[in-house]
Amino acid sequence: MAFDVIISGGRVLDGTGAPPYRADLAIIGDRIAAVGRLDGAEAETVIDASGRFVAPGFVDCHAHGDAAVFDPVVQLAALRQGVTTFVLGQDGLSFAPGSAATVAYASRYFAAVNGPLAGRPHGEGPLTVAELLDGYDRAVPLNTAYLLPHGTIRYDVMGPSSAAPTRDELARMVAHVERGLSEGAAGLSSGLEYLPGRYASAEELAALCEPLVSRPYVTHMRAYGAQAGVGMAEVVEIATRSGAAAHVSHLHGPADVLLPLVEDALAGDVDLTFDTYPYLRGNTILAMVVLPPEVPGADTGRALEMLGSGELDAWWPRLAETWPRLTISHAPGLAWAEGLGMVEAAERAGVAPAEFCRRLLVETRLEAGCVTARPDEGPQGEESVRRMLRHPSHTGGSDGIYVGGHPHPRGFGAFARFLGRHVRELGDWTWEQATVHLASHPARRFGLVDRGLLRDGFAADVVVFDPATVADRATYAAPRLPATGVEDVLVSGVRVLAEGEPTGATPGRALRPT
Repeated sequence: MAFDVIISGGRVLDGTGAPPYRADLAIIGDRIAAVGRLDGAEAETVIDASGRFVAPGFVDCHAHGDAAVFDPVVQLAALRQGVTTFVLGQDGLSFAPGSAATVAYASRYFAAVNGPLAGRPHGEGPLTVAELLDGYDRAVPLNTAYLLPHGTIRYDVMGPSSAAPTRDELARMVAHVERGLSEGAAGLSSGLEYLPGRYASAEELAALCEPLVSRPYVTHMRAYGAQAGVGMAEVVEIATRSGAAAHVSHLHGPADVLLPLVEDALAGDVDLTFDTYPYLRGNTILAMVVLPPEVPGADTGRALEMLGSGELDAWWPRLAETWPRLTISHAPGLAWAEGLGMVEAAERAGVAPAEFCRRLLVETRLEAGCVTARPDEGPQGEESVRRMLRHPSHTGGSDGIYVGGHPHPRGFGAFARFLGRHVRELGDWTWEQATVHLASHPARRFGLVDRGLLRDGFAADVVVFDPATVADRATYAAPRLPATGVEDVLVSGVRVLAEGEPTGATPGRALRPT
């Protein structure tokens, strides 16, 4: 029998958790046609995988590639780590669904995270979920799945209001969720430290989760670290009220605090998973880190007025211990500051850190981004990361942000770091366990029923990598270096990475769960 593609001589990690085994893998069209000994079989394309692993494409459960996925640099960064699917619409803020005003708000407020959507540099709308997904379909080499962003939906119905929704407003938000799910959304996300998501109650969120059925509620919780119990209690309440499965984004902090919370939720019959990335620092919008709650970040004009009026003069001294933990990642119009610590940038500008931060926020109209060091950075923090990723409810996510001249390295290195450091060097996972955490488990969680396994009839998203050389190269000092060790990647049966180089093919599908 003739095939389109044969990957020969590799050791197959099929995604089930079974140990690797020597086999050939054959593809016809966009599907896996056979896995086994295929001596004598012919194909138009033959990839020699001798000495390498053959695995299902990895699913990045938390990627801020909503706009960046159109960037060839970002595409290469993902493919060189074996990532074939981005789950987008994270943290409750993205481009759809919404009116022109809503799309403009989401674009502006989250500019340091998501960047401008291709063809919509100023966020002009309106935009539906169906239209957004259609824009991704076969336009990029990666698959994309999309979560309905709660904050975007809330803004579309209520604007920047901090009030509880009326019955009519809640019904309109639920209608947004129902329509978005019918158009192919993979779940609902919230960002409860961002605006306007911060204003939502558990009751509001549970009502929006009721239409999800088997699709997950994915949340940037209201509190993390030592205060994660507050956030997790709300997750449990929302899941219990609505019956929805729950997935916690970037669950970082002390493992002694977090793991008992996970186990308690599971014991309470909550269908809970979570993602983490293998680093100790974060990356977000500067305004969220440094501004007090009374500043209405959802109302840029009023926030800038407060910054310029002296109303916050009593606030800045409270952040003395925060400044040394911040590195500027994105500063439009002040590119010289990108990559500098807040203290160093302030010294170069000849002002105190508080004054430089204030200027940075004003001159970028709150668009500035930062990399943040956590207080628990060090051996204890590293051990917590390792313990968290070993939990069976864990799935891999990079939380990759690609905006700015000096972003966090996780978007360019997280998945390669999982493999090179946490499998090969530290032994936190076996190779077969890594494939479950990075491919089959997340595919199952997000309803991608024909992906995540190397099995006859499944979509042919396939990664070929060298276990001896796969590694991340991106660092905090040089965050945009692509990983090594992943040389060949196929998406829907089409080779998108060949011998480490992109082919230019764009077979990526907008994945709509069934």
